[in-house]
Amino acid sequence: MNNDLYQLLDSGNLRKLEQVGKHRIIRPALNAFWAPSLPACEWEAAESTFCRKNDGTGGWSKKLPESWVIEYANFRIKVKPTNFGHLGFFAEQYANWQIFANLDGKDKNMLNLFGYSGLGSMAMARSGAKVCHLDAALGMIEWGREIQQLNCDVPNTIRWIADDVNKFVKRELRRGSQYDLIALDPPTFGRGNKGELWKIESDLLPLLESCKALHRPGKEFTLVLSSHSPGFSILVLQRLVEQVFGSKGEIDAREMSIPESTGKVLPAGICLTWKGFIR
Repeated sequence: MNNDLYQLLDSGNLRKLEQVGKHRIIRPALNAFWAPSLPACEWEAAESTFCRKNDGTGGWSKKLPESWVIEYANFRIKVKPTNFGHLGFFAEQYANWQIFANLDGKDKNMLNLFGYSGLGSMAMARSGAKVCHLDAALGMIEWGREIQQLNCDVPNTIRWIADDVNKFVKRELRRGSQYDLIALDPPTFGRGNKGELWKIESDLLPLLESCKALHRPGKEFTLVLSSHSPGFSILVLQRLVEQVFGSKGEIDAREMSIPESTGKVLPAGICLTWKGFIR
């Protein structure tokens, strides 16, 4: 195995075993109800295990390096293990990154909301698009810029913005901004950089309405909506999106997953794409 690669090795007993470059770790996987496929010795070789507390924070059983660089899905990624158990990328988004990178983005504007460390935005930039990347945390914006510097083939066409999502889209509407594609991966609950609250059950529908208003008139529009929130199934997302964008667009709904070394996959959220002309 290339010592710089990321790979999901196995999952089971509500955990996942990952090889993150030179470091083997265990993190929670709360939907992995099955038994692990690999023998116990493979799991026992893990360097550190993340244990989550009831408040969502947690800690690592053994201190890992502050950061290191890996390769995954055609990206070089600066990994930083956090006290929330995150590493700086969500491996299940790899299929979306491939879709974004393979689009014809010439003369198109794309918006990535809740963009995290920016791999989706960088994939959009690879397509030739002008990209606006938004995340509420300034630290994530800085992290994204660091990752972009590791990927010299990513064009410098990304506008990095740290702001509350609702405030930002309202300003974009007032400015008359228009987009050909909007991607969003909203959390269940979150806070803006000035303490603004986000609750998916009350805020997602108004945000989708704002996304619709940001489309470029007369041009085909694409919405890419992913979710990890309990209660938000594929059918729920489809009904919400059809309520806002209509039922005549082309819809592709799928379960996101991460391939394992065992040949199996770990389900990890859902994604719905709506594509069509808004009237």
